[in-house]
Amino acid sequence: MRVITQQTLGGPEVLTVVDAPEPRPLPTEVLVRVKAIGLNPLEARLRAGEFPLVGRPPFTLGWDISGVVEEARTWRFRPGDEVFGMPLFPRAANAYAEAVSAPALHLARKPAALSHVEASALPVVGLTAWQGLVDFGGVGEGDRVLVHGGGGGVGHVAVQIAKALGAHVIATAAGSKRTFVEGLGADEVVDYTAVDFTEAVSDIDVVLDTLGGDTAERSLGVLRPGGRLVTAVAEQNARLIAASEAAGMRFSGIAVDPDPVALRGLVALVEQGRLRVHVQETFPFERVADAHRLLDGGHLQGKLVLTV
Repeated sequence: MRVITQQTLGGPEVLTVVDAPEPRPLPTEVLVRVKAIGLNPLEARLRAGEFPLVGRPPFTLGWDISGVVEEARTWRFRPGDEVFGMPLFPRAANAYAEAVSAPALHLARKPAALSHVEASALPVVGLTAWQGLVDFGGVGEGDRVLVHGGGGGVGHVAVQIAKALGAHVIATAAGSKRTFVEGLGADEVVDYTAVDFTEAVSDIDVVLDTLGGDTAERSLGVLRPGGRLVTAVAEQNARLIAASEAAGMRFSGIAVDPDPVALRGLVALVEQGRLRVHVQETFPFERVADAHRLLDGGHLQGKLVLTV
């Protein structure tokens, strides 16, 4: 089979397509013939060596997959089942490949309403948003929720999940993404390029930060007393934790993990027509370097996907 690997850390050009033996599934695992692979900004940072989550090269990146079960060593799936998921994170899943061996519990049946391309784009961002809003945020009917980066990968899914939970949803996004974010169900969109969100927003119950920088700390000022700040990018920031406590706010940092319950929750929202995933662009497997150049540039609308 073909895999995408790298021998050194660096720019997109270090990603190369090579031949490798197919993995063999262990008991409780399945072998998935991959149809599409979702790309995430984290992978560009790992490729460049910003932090050693998967060790030193050589390694194969990737976690988001959608495909067809080819071999099953579990009762949960049978050969021919269409599945998607985020196996093994944060351990290496070696998902930039034509075939992946994955724990059955880390996968779910692909909703018929989603193509393999769309399904592969959902797991990492969907599980991050779900865990942030449902598990940590406890968002419910009537809550005021602020989603930073409402047009991005995590953000565009988070807007829809918060709306499905009955919240009044406010999202920050560049003005060029206003129509897109409003179409996701956001009640208000704040153009962060023209307006300081701290002056435009107040009385928030839950903030979900997907951007990093000083966004999370500045968000403390827009929360109601006892409100919750959830961040997907600064989960171990001691200064931010201390600032949250000093302000009387609750702090949660997300390090997303495989979660079959949340994955089934995402499937239910898709099947109810309350959640869709936006793919900005697809690339054939061998053009992975071009896709990573877009990842490096940031400011994406939704997700990028490799097709196999």
